[in-house]
Amino acid sequence: MNQRKTTKFALTIVMTTLTTVGTLFITIPIPLAGYFNLGDVMIFMSALTFGPIIGGFAGGLGSAIADMLVWPVYAIPTLIIKGLEGLLAGLLTNKKHIYRDVIAVIVAGVEMVLGYFIVDWLILKIGWASALGAVPFNVMQIISGGVIGIPIAYVLRRRLPENLKMWKTNSTKHN
Repeated sequence: MNQRKTTKFALTIVMTTLTTVGTLFITIPIPLAGYFNLGDVMIFMSALTFGPIIGGFAGGLGSAIADMLVWPVYAIPTLIIKGLEGLLAGLLTNKKHIYRDVIAVIVAGVEMVLGYFIVDWLILKIGWASALGAVPFNVMQIISGGVIGIPIAYVLRRRLPENLKMWKTNSTKHN
């Protein structure tokens, strides 16, 4: 039992770090509304491979850490939005059929795009036109995250050692 918890904790730290690095690796500023990045690749890889807890933690904290360094005003909203994105993707995949990965990415992506639109428009008050102008960039970010993240998760799920697959495929029995 302790080995499983230690492994899960270590994977959470690694996936969170990879999400931070993936977010910071390429940053393209969007006028008035954050920046385009590839952090969603890591969020989807984490969530689709290891489930909702690791995906949500890596998505929320990993992305928020990157925002603290690049665009601090988004750090708290990102913690919530990206955390929900990873959680949703991890909950909706069944790890057996790739079409479920696609559905998971679409639903989680809609949450992310709507989340940032609401934050930009209603909380940061950058105006609805500017908030709407960021939507295509966020959609591209989700598409790139899914196109790259789904195949990586697919391969990882088949090649991971058995000791990771034990709790990965049915995480509720081993928490």
